[in-house]
This record gives sequence, C-alpha cells and structure tokens, in this order.
Amino acid sequence: MSGQPGELEGKTAVVTGSSRGIGQAIALELAEAGADVVLHGWHHPEEARVAAETIRQKGRDALVVLADLADQAQQDRLLEEVWRWRERVDIWINNAGADVLTGEGAGWYFEQRLEALWRVDVVGTIRLSREAGQRMKRAGQGVIINVGWDGVHRGIETDGGQLFAAAKGAVMAFSRSLARALAPQVRVLCLAPGWIRTRWAEQASDLWQQRAMQECLLGRWGAPQDVADLVRFLVSPRAAFLTGQIIEINGGAR
Repeated sequence: MSGQPGELEGKTAVVTGSSRGIGQAIALELAEAGADVVLHGWHHPEEARVAAETIRQKGRDALVVLADLADQAQQDRLLEEVWRWRERVDIWINNAGADVLTGEGAGWYFEQRLEALWRVDVVGTIRLSREAGQRMKRAGQGVIINVGWDGVHRGIETDGGQLFAAAKGAVMAFSRSLARALAPQVRVLCLAPGWIRTRWAEQASDLWQQRAMQECLLGRWGAPQDVADLVRFLVSPRAAFLTGQIIEINGGAR
C-alpha cells in the first residue's frame, strides 16, 4: 500500500510496544510518512534506541519512553512524558502486549498468563486509549488504533487461543464504544491481525507453520510491514471517513 510522501508531516505519533516486531515496523513507517514518533518499550530498551536513531536518520524526531504497562502508575507516566515532549499527540497506536508465548511467559500457568494479558493488553489499552482520547478530543482531532486478533471470531482450541480470544475480544468490543464516545473529533479503529511473522512465528513448530499457510488464502505468513502499511493508510487523511471499525489483516482467513 503506497503512501504519499510527507502525508503525516507535522504529526506526532505514539506507538506502544515499538522496540521490535510489528510495533517497530509501524513506528518506522509513520516516520517515513513524515511523523515524529514516540517509541515505547520495556524489555528491549536498546532495540528501541536503535529504532529511534533510524528515525532520526530519516530526518524526523524520535523519543524513547520505557514503561512497564502492567503498572498503572507507569501508564500515567508514559502519557505525561509524551505530552510534555510535543504538548500534543495526533496518532496513538496501542500495539504493546504481554508476551505469554515465548521466553519466561511461555512457562507460566494459565492463570498467570491471563493476568499478564489482562493488565497489559486489556487494562493498559483501555486506560491509555481513554486518557489519550480525551486529550485529543479537547484538541479537536486525533486517531487511535488498538490491536485485537482475528481469531476472536472463530476461536482456536489451544490455551493460547482461549487467552487471546478473551483479552483481544475485550479490546475489540471496547474500541467500538470508544469510537462513539470520541466522535467526531477523534477516529478510533481496531486491527485484527491473523498469522503475522512475529518472534513466536519464527520459532513455531512445523505444525503451526503449515497451519498458518493453510488458513491464509494468500498462502503465506503476513509480515510486520503488511501491518505497518495498513496503519499508515488508516491514520492518514485518505482514511478520514473510517472510524469504529474492526479491520482484519490476515490474507483472507479460510
């Protein structure tokens, strides 16, 4: 999806969970379109700083804010640091999520993983969206994009499927209501990605590799850049008549 050079010139964007993966791809793409970007991270600060330097080399400005979004006090600190930087935000992308599939999280009990997803993916997204949204509404404009999951609609039989259906289903339902609350000044959208090649996907078993390919009409994994290209369009003036939508990006799930 090609964008127009400079279409986000003068805009300030925030992308949570942008030290790597989908979030980093989104942050770099918004900078490519002309936006100054706040990169948020927690577990991988050096990768966030490298991404910020890449943005500066593109001629845009960047700020790195490290915050544990499982902690409400740190959610509030993120908001304050962001607004102190530019005194305005035009674009807010809630991409951060608890990692319960790789690393330490993969070994947690079901209840531990559910608690982590609840605190970061659900409560973090809701609190940040509401506060950022109210500030944007007072300023008279803005776009918020939250991240759900396309599996919410069809379900997956695993523990992970149950966990993400609950957490991301809450985010998707909330986003529709927030769009009504913030209209017409602020547009609110929610992405529902399918099989995207994240860090988990890179180490997934052959069974999951085959399943991802079989369930996608295009016969491939999605790339973080696929998501970033869509986000660039959705936050641009070209999508000015879109709000309150759940948009699946999954290559056409079977």
